[in-house]
Amino acid sequence: MRAAALYDVHGNLPALEAVLADPRLARADVVVCGGDLVAGPMPAACFDRLGSLGARVHFVRGNGDREVVERAAAHGGAWCAAALGSKRLTRVAAWPLTVELDVAGGATFCHATPRSDEEIVTRLTPDDQLEAALAAATFDLVVCGHTHVQADRRLGGGRRLVNAGSVGRPYEGTRGAFWALLGDTIELLRTDYDVEEAASAILASGHPDAADHAGQLLDPPGADEVSAYFESLRGA
Repeated sequence: MRAAALYDVHGNLPALEAVLADPRLARADVVVCGGDLVAGPMPAACFDRLGSLGARVHFVRGNGDREVVERAAAHGGAWCAAALGSKRLTRVAAWPLTVELDVAGGATFCHATPRSDEEIVTRLTPDDQLEAALAAATFDLVVCGHTHVQADRRLGGGRRLVNAGSVGRPYEGTRGAFWALLGDTIELLRTDYDVEEAASAILASGHPDAADHAGQLLDPPGADEVSAYFESLRGA
């Protein structure tokens, strides 16, 4: 089985559509939406687009999705909740913390870590702390997102952590939609799309965070800078 890991769409429908149209995604038997799908400017359209894949798609809950259900201030939660409506919100609330699939010998998909939808781990996190964060995973291969920076780390105990990156709000220092394809090999991928057009659509959406989101798409923060910042939030 091969899986496309699409994480951190953050309501960016043009980026999502570009990845779904990428010929490389057609090689995937399943699509895993790894969280933070509906925390962003086009939540209902993104939800419906992935939902149209039917049984082919598996959903994982992200902290942003949870905050939308809770109508929290973060991520424009109340605005997104109103845009989604009660039926979609009920489905989002039921998304699990982890999904396990027979991919690459067995993989645990989570948003941040297997024990939390908001715990921070990065490509800079010390091995012993990373091992502890992944200890709850059933499989040695753990696929995550949350920090919006792609990474592929192998640990001495046999664990492997793959961060698929962000489709809709990447922090890679370059424009595009970032995702991963997992099967016999693991590929960290990037899909080009019209970022300027997407930024214009986001600015027109009315989402409370539209200006920041559009600005970061046009001028993405660098991966090194962002990884160091997230490590500082962990107290490193």
